[in-house]
Amino acid sequence: MKTVVIGGENGDFTMMRHGKNIKDMDRSFDLEFWQRQSDSARFNAAWELVEFYLSYKKIDESRLQRDIVHFQRTRG
Repeated sequence: MKTVVIGGENGDFTMMRHGKNIKDMDRSFDLEFWQRQSDSARFNAAWELVEFYLSYKKIDESRLQRDIVHFQRTRG
């Protein structure tokens, strides 16, 4: 059994399923699913994982983007 879930921009979608048991699944399902996704869908999914990780670790601010508070040239 194999069906693919892909959301379209106009609200249409296709459902994607693979097998009945987790032990029967391999990476081919994941590869096919993510290859069918747009670049922005992949980026959004990755960013969602980053946000989940930060909230799980109770980190309030991502170190990926910070304001510079102090800037000074070092001598030497």
